[in-house]
Amino acid sequence: MAFGPCQFFVGHNKEREVDPIANYGYIRVSTREQNEDRQLIALRGLNIPEKNIFMDKQSGKDFQRPQYKRLVRRMKRDDLLYIKSIDRLGRNYGEILEQWRVLTKEKGVDIVVLDMPLLDTRRGKDLMGTFLSDIVLQVLSFVAENERVSIRQRQAEGIAAAKARGVRFGRPPKAPPEDFGKLVDLWERGKVSFADTVRRCDMSEATFYRRLREYRAAQEVK
Repeated sequence: MAFGPCQFFVGHNKEREVDPIANYGYIRVSTREQNEDRQLIALRGLNIPEKNIFMDKQSGKDFQRPQYKRLVRRMKRDDLLYIKSIDRLGRNYGEILEQWRVLTKEKGVDIVVLDMPLLDTRRGKDLMGTFLSDIVLQVLSFVAENERVSIRQRQAEGIAAAKARGVRFGRPPKAPPEDFGKLVDLWERGKVSFADTVRRCDMSEATFYRRLREYRAAQEVK
């Protein structure tokens, strides 16, 4: 017999209210520059209180995600967690499977993956349903990890090809000021401190020394 959130268990002459099932949502973006709107819009279309939507904006490299940890601590058995896609649980195949195990087996919560309706643990909780869900989970986790590997490989190949064409990455080198030679001369003769010289050149110390080497090399050629 199923009990609603406002029903009571009666036993030993005591009544205990059944805790209502809570809905939660989790969002992860891999860097602070990535936009979370797609995931947020999908979760806000569901019956999830705003206070129950947790979001981490950082890399999943070591899985030290503070909001995810808060979410796991707060959820209780039979609560329901919504995520947009399976790779929100981890950055690789092993992490996704481990977090799925922790949530469903240890915490006893249900999970709904919005991008893959087959991954809804509320359905098919018999042996066959669980077996099929586990197969789908493993396949999708493997695909998600391979897609990330492929993206990194394509990025690396694109960068290598661009470098071969002469494309330079990063900020353009800072040019020395027009009176760089005069400032160097004053510094070398002890008329101006090193800190003041670097400040007048509007450079970091490392950049100043690089430009100084270039300047001296040019002077030798002359």
